[in-house]
Amino acid sequence: MPIKGMRTVFFKSWSPSRTPPSPSPLRYTFSESLMDENMEMAQSIITKWDSNSDSSSFCNLTSLFSPENRQEAKQYLNSVKYLQQAMQYLASQDPASENLVAAHNLMQTAMKRLEREFYKILKSNRDHLDPESVSSHSTGASLSTSSMSDFEDESECDLRHENESISEVERASMAAMADLKVIADCMISAGYAKECLKIYKTIRKSIIDEALFHLGVERFTLLQLQKMDWDVLEIRIKIWLNAVKVAVKTLFYGERILCDQVFSTSAMRESCFSEISRDGALSLFAFAENVAKCKKTPEKIFRILDLYEAISDLWPEIEYIFTSVSTSSVRQTAVNALIKLGEAARATLTEFETAIQKETSKSPVAGGGVHPLTRYVMNYLTLVTDYSEILSNIVADWPLTVSSPLPASYFGSLNADESITSPLSMRLAWLILVTLCKLDGKAELYKDVALSYLFLANNLQYVVGKVRASNLRFLLGEDWVAKHEAIIQQYAGNYERMGWSKVLESLPEDPSAEIPLDRVKDHFRRFNTAFEETYNKQSSWIIPDPELRDRIKVSVGRRIAPVYKEFYGKHGGARLRRQTWNESIVLFTPEDLGNYLSDVFRGAEVRGVFRPIQVEEGKVGARRSLVPKIPCLF
Repeated sequence: MPIKGMRTVFFKSWSPSRTPPSPSPLRYTFSESLMDENMEMAQSIITKWDSNSDSSSFCNLTSLFSPENRQEAKQYLNSVKYLQQAMQYLASQDPASENLVAAHNLMQTAMKRLEREFYKILKSNRDHLDPESVSSHSTGASLSTSSMSDFEDESECDLRHENESISEVERASMAAMADLKVIADCMISAGYAKECLKIYKTIRKSIIDEALFHLGVERFTLLQLQKMDWDVLEIRIKIWLNAVKVAVKTLFYGERILCDQVFSTSAMRESCFSEISRDGALSLFAFAENVAKCKKTPEKIFRILDLYEAISDLWPEIEYIFTSVSTSSVRQTAVNALIKLGEAARATLTEFETAIQKETSKSPVAGGGVHPLTRYVMNYLTLVTDYSEILSNIVADWPLTVSSPLPASYFGSLNADESITSPLSMRLAWLILVTLCKLDGKAELYKDVALSYLFLANNLQYVVGKVRASNLRFLLGEDWVAKHEAIIQQYAGNYERMGWSKVLESLPEDPSAEIPLDRVKDHFRRFNTAFEETYNKQSSWIIPDPELRDRIKVSVGRRIAPVYKEFYGKHGGARLRRQTWNESIVLFTPEDLGNYLSDVFRGAEVRGVFRPIQVEEGKVGARRSLVPKIPCLF
């Protein structure tokens, strides 16, 4: 109806002729009048905010998007939209039109103002748009509160404000993002996306780079890392481990949200985010990859596993944040880092096994105590099992290969243990097996066979104790523990037979049998000599584990004490006193044996302190109860 009515007005002076004139010029005249009106309105408000106009001082001091100018900002953006429509119309009619040139110049003026406002909002709201503030609320929340830009109907905005409970910081952050969004939409729609993105990328990239710097992330080449002392490199790794969590979960995630919000209607948001974050992210993950390429030594495995675990735990966030094709290089660098770190961990375990096999110390441990190799290996494996979940992934496709010959009994027992099923369990059991085989060779360094068995019992007890007290127990299983505890008992039994055989052999097979006094005298003297010799020798031997020590003492006591007690009761009491024998013939009462046995296995603290006990005293001298401390490598 309005169009028809307007046509009646425009065509009422038309006079008849043989060839009716074309109506097109009249329609163009109407459209041009509308365009002229739009351009005049746009020129009025755009010129007002032109920094080169007469009101430039006002424009320089005041922001178009300040709270007091919100309504005018809305009109400004609408004017740009109408101006764009006018330019499209004029271009379709006469590309050389003076009006089109004027409109283009006016659009440039408007875009310069919006560029300035865009830059000012980014700079002045730097604190509100920091990644931590932005990442504290989800993308969904950002979108739902975009109405805070005040470019919607006021009643609708007030309703949302009543229904939303957010802090002032979040409100300022959301308002700034919404203002940036409407400016970006306007500039991109007008064909000024390049200028808009250039401002955004320049400012936001500097924020990312600055944040990474404050987190301690530095760019190191592989050569620089390879030349670093391990202590220095380990410090850099610890700094990186703290930084990577903040960088991924806060820095890059917050930037992802902000970029998606500001450029939500543009396909260029992915390339924009890529240019802002790619260099920093590549540098971040390249550090871990380069560390994996450095020289492998056993002690480095823990930091390698820390790096692997950090990236592995953050992988869902990495995949979400750097999901586009333009950031695929970041994802690939993170994947490469995981691959290289996994390879480094496997190579380090191989190096660890080699180090065990190449251990060449020829000095036996004093007193048959725990060998430093045993301590080193078990402490190492105990710490390694703290990363059992990560290691399980790393060694899952790494078959166990025997790199050196071991006794068939050893390898056969490993294969026969049904409790060891996972690749990681097999790998750890194998490393322990290699160590135990190495300890067999160390046992041969002792000239005393009994001491060699005590050495084996001590070391295997230490191994089993470490397994029981750590995650190794769950990886190796109770069957493994029970089997090796039985081996400890075998070693202890062999020690008892070999170490106390002379003492037992000094007594008659039947201690209660009637025998001549000469033989009684001979048995007591032989017993005195054998017991004194064994005691003096074994008082310097060591059993560090209290449980094993008490168990062996009780077992030795049960072997000797009953036989001696019976023999002493039959031949060493009143009968000898009636014969007025020299009291030095009987040096020990049955009670004395228990007291002396309590002093063996104490190491250097009791070495060479044997003192004969007179029969009538029936007790030993001062007790010695100090246990020497065994130095630990860790």
